[in-house]
Amino acid sequence: MENIKIPSHVGIIMDGNGRWAEKRGKNRSYGHKQGSANVDAIVTHAFESGVKSLTLYAFSCENWARPKEEVDELMKLLKIYFKKFIKKVVNNDVRLRVIGGREELKPDLIKVIEDGENATKDNKKNNLNIAINYGGRQEVVRAVNKLIEQNQPITDQNISKNLDTAHCGDPDLIIRTGGEYRVSNFLLYQGAYSELYFTDVLWPDFNEVEFDKAIQSFGQRKRRFGKV
Repeated sequence: MENIKIPSHVGIIMDGNGRWAEKRGKNRSYGHKQGSANVDAIVTHAFESGVKSLTLYAFSCENWARPKEEVDELMKLLKIYFKKFIKKVVNNDVRLRVIGGREELKPDLIKVIEDGENATKDNKKNNLNIAINYGGRQEVVRAVNKLIEQNQPITDQNISKNLDTAHCGDPDLIIRTGGEYRVSNFLLYQGAYSELYFTDVLWPDFNEVEFDKAIQSFGQRKRRFGKV
């Protein structure tokens, strides 16, 4: 994409797996499997396009309210994904981090997550953040509590320093697939001035061409940050 301004940090709300499966007469878990398979292609393409950091919304704090069978399948897929993906990110100089609370996660998933983070901790070229059991409101509460514990003043700068994505800065662009027009508790504090891109394309069908459309839309916008 020559002569197109590339956002440094992109957040993606990967929505539509269940509906994609239901349209094909399959159960929702089938859609999550297809959506998981699509992550690899989009992550690879985004980094090759010049994006430095990606934050993917995989499982929200509110998603625990879904049927147990679906939640169990999602957790299983996340575990498989990490085991498979760790080798690739290590070899491509990508640092992997999981953001969100870990208290509700099972020990075996936490172990896989920690293994992935430790294996990539020295990588510097790109950042890949996977949001699991994540909520933007909950993230701000965690950041404020850290400051209280450290007896630090509650300021915008200090809150920002203690957010889960402090290492890669605020997202320039937030993409949501699946046809919904809301951010669903994703990067609320960091996304104050993010450009938003919504598409009706369901996540399993969100390919490299669709990603490029989002980047091209971003490149055409003028970011004023409240100024003239």
